[in-house]
Amino acid sequence: MTQTAELFRALHHGGTPLILPNAWDPVSARLIAEAGFPAVATSSGAVARVLGYDDGQLTPPATMFDAVAKIVRAVDVPVTADMEAGYGLPAKEFAERLLETGAVGCNLEDSLDGELVEVAKQADYLAEVRAAAGAELVINARVDTFVRRVDDPVAEAVRRGREYRRAGVDCVYPILAPVDQLAEVVEGVGGPINAHASPGGPTPSELAALGATRISYGTSLHAYLMTKLQELLPTLG
Repeated sequence: MTQTAELFRALHHGGTPLILPNAWDPVSARLIAEAGFPAVATSSGAVARVLGYDDGQLTPPATMFDAVAKIVRAVDVPVTADMEAGYGLPAKEFAERLLETGAVGCNLEDSLDGELVEVAKQADYLAEVRAAAGAELVINARVDTFVRRVDDPVAEAVRRGREYRRAGVDCVYPILAPVDQLAEVVEGVGGPINAHASPGGPTPSELAALGATRISYGTSLHAYLMTKLQELLPTLG
C-alpha cells in the first residue's frame, strides 16, 4: 500500500493540479475512475446522506469505514477518504482502521460541533495520525476558518496551516476560501494547497492560477445531482 500512497502523494506535486471529483458510493467512484481521473476522493457529507445520516460526524464509524472499503474495492486507483474530524477515535485506532479499508489518504477537519478545535490540539492529533500511519496515508488537513466565526480568517488559516504542516500533513485545505483571498493563504502556508470547486463556481484552471495544487468538489456534485433529480421527478408522473 505504501507504493500506492506514494503515487497519490506525488500527484500533489505535479505540473498540473490534482482534480478530485468526490464520490459517495461504488457507482460514482467507478464513473470518476473511468473518466480518467487518477484518484478518487470520498465526500463524507454525501456518503452520510446516502447511508441515511446527516453530515456532522453522525455516521457510526464502522458504517463509514465500511462505505470507504466498498469504494476502494470498486476502483483500481488510489482512494482518499473524507473522515470529518475522525469520529472521536484515538489517532492510532483511526489510522489503523482507515488503513484496513485500503484507503491511502484522508481528509480531517479542524472543527467539531460547529466550533474550531484549538490549533495545538488539532496539530497534536494530526501528528499522532502521521506517526501511526507512517507514509501509508496522505493527510489532507482541512482548515475551517472560512466557515466558522473568525475575526481574520486568512491569518488564522495561515497560522493553522503552518502548524499542521509542521505536524506532518501532506496538504492543507482552507475550505471555501474566497477566490480573492486564496492566493494569500497559498503564499502564507506554503506546500500543497487544496481548493474547493463546485459546478458553476471557480474553475480548476482559475484555482490553479491562484496556486492550488489539489482541487476537490466536496458535497457539491452530489448536491447538484440531487437538485437535478428533484427537478426531474415532477415531470415523471
